[in-house]
Amino acid sequence: MTQLPAVPVEADWDAAPGVLEGARSLELTPATCNLPYWIEHVAGSMLRRLADGTVRADAPAEAVTRPGPLHDALVDEFTFRTLAEEKAARALSFLVFHAPDNDCLEFFSTQLFDEARHARVFREHLLKAGVPADGVAGAIARTAASSGAAVLDPLEEFGLHVLRDQGDFYGGVLVLTVLVEGVLAPAAELSERKWKLLDPSAALVERGANMDEIRHLAVGSAVIRDHLTRHPDQRPRLLSLIQEGRHLWEKLPMAEVLFRRESLYQEGLAEHGHLLGDYEIWPGRRLVDTGVQERMEAAERWSRETQEARLTYMLLDGAL
Repeated sequence: MTQLPAVPVEADWDAAPGVLEGARSLELTPATCNLPYWIEHVAGSMLRRLADGTVRADAPAEAVTRPGPLHDALVDEFTFRTLAEEKAARALSFLVFHAPDNDCLEFFSTQLFDEARHARVFREHLLKAGVPADGVAGAIARTAASSGAAVLDPLEEFGLHVLRDQGDFYGGVLVLTVLVEGVLAPAAELSERKWKLLDPSAALVERGANMDEIRHLAVGSAVIRDHLTRHPDQRPRLLSLIQEGRHLWEKLPMAEVLFRRESLYQEGLAEHGHLLGDYEIWPGRRLVDTGVQERMEAAERWSRETQEARLTYMLLDGAL
């Protein structure tokens, strides 16, 4: 009997690290995460286990699907994530176009597919959360006109200037790895923990996306590290780029976007906290006892620590 190859830990639903641990410590390269890897371990194992029902989650609680603050918080978050993933997929087409070798071409092609798939699953979950089919496009459009325009559009413009206008492959990898994946992934970790009991299927969507994102972060970091090892003269240029990007990020109203979302969630906790029991969002802290500021500070701290770890690994600790 032929023994099936072992599933890499980062693609194993049961063993994959959380995004915080994985994004800071996992080491992967484009050569190891090429097209055969993706076909076998992502499509052939990770996604197949979703399709055949091996990995499953319960439907959202009624408190999430009917009108109210929990429903509004989830819709706000998942429409935002849909837009972010769509923009990432479109930007990645330029990384594929400018890829310097076959390994990078194959890996970033799979990342493009991952991001397009994420946009789809976030969009489709809105239906499970009670948004009528003919209301999904309108909900996304409202988000695009508010938080999308305020946060995602400036980030997209910055990234496209590097990727499309300058044709800068390594600069584009750096922007996506640090400013997009490195900032949004820790917030997604918080989301997975927040919805685990109230909307297990939403938490599963986040879990699957996070498993992909730690792979993207690890490989993107390895690409930059390898490039700077071979071309140390490029370090000042990339340092300047990431400092410019982080300065842009600091001016974006992401804190306001999160505050609105967490305030809605807090209203829902006040009404439906009994559904959470003693569930802990992190060791020693019950989710029902947390407040808006505490959760926001945790997400900000996780984001900062993840960025610092990845920048140090990429030999760009001077940007800290």
